[in-house]
Amino acid sequence: MRTVRSARMAGFGHSVPRRRVENAEIELSLGLETGWIESRTGIRTRYWAEDGDTLSGLATEAGAMALRNAGIHRCEIGLMLLATSTPDHLLPPTAPLVAHKLALERAGAIDLAGACSGFLYALTLADAFVRTQGKPVLVVAANILSRRINPAERASSVLFADAAGAVVLTPASDPSAGILGTDLCSDGSGYDLISIAAGGSSKPFTPQRTAEDYLMTLRNGREVFSRAVEMMSAASQRALDIAALEARTITRFVPHQANVRIFQAVAANLGIGADRTVSSLERFGNSSAATIPLSLSLEAVNRPLHDGETLLLTAAGAGFTGAAIVYRA
Repeated sequence: MRTVRSARMAGFGHSVPRRRVENAEIELSLGLETGWIESRTGIRTRYWAEDGDTLSGLATEAGAMALRNAGIHRCEIGLMLLATSTPDHLLPPTAPLVAHKLALERAGAIDLAGACSGFLYALTLADAFVRTQGKPVLVVAANILSRRINPAERASSVLFADAAGAVVLTPASDPSAGILGTDLCSDGSGYDLISIAAGGSSKPFTPQRTAEDYLMTLRNGREVFSRAVEMMSAASQRALDIAALEARTITRFVPHQANVRIFQAVAANLGIGADRTVSSLERFGNSSAATIPLSLSLEAVNRPLHDGETLLLTAAGAGFTGAAIVYRA
């Protein structure tokens, strides 16, 4: 058995629903002037689920694409991690169903609820599993947020979208490649800035609650903005420090696609130019944890990674949770 010293991203996949929603549709419903959404968020279109679409379905499609791209047999996968805030059901977890649909007969499978940072948390755990167990891991991040937004609330309805992204991590022997630096962080003082009030054990389902209690709300957009910029910037710098690298060495900056102003501010804080910043926001909107693997998969199709390239991935989201990873191809 070869020595495992790192884990490499060997395959990428993504999936979105068929229904594409233009800004004009949302602007009309909210009484906003033409161009309002794009000027404030950078989003032009997004994809929303239709009747019959499921979270497990999107996740399965993205996972299948990543497995094909990696070119490994499905029986080799030792673990599947699903980062999602919108599982098919509160119980059971959705990951075992996705693993079953993908015929991952020898893989453990579990959901991870890390909001927008969920993919990076999952990637960190997957990296550790690959290094210690010597088996490939499939990481999928997927969300159907269109069924959780309040269509009457401007702050959330203009941003959120549905998508899935996936990455296969495989064992590698080169210690100079793979994940070089990771920083995970949280700040519970912002716990309720982005939330769904009811449906959990704290506020369970009851007939007396209104429909809005079960929909997402985004309180104080300015504070969310400032916290996200601060958390992503700080986590990124710490991850770079751990990797003993400077921001100027990063060839591709792949931030969570929350809002164009947020990741532009983070890039400016780090001294990373727009030419090195990867963005899928304009076409696909904000699908929470799915935005980074979606962006990676789109990049793999259009601009494949080359050996030696160094990536910086970072995210912040509800909770507040944050993360950053430095990865070398």
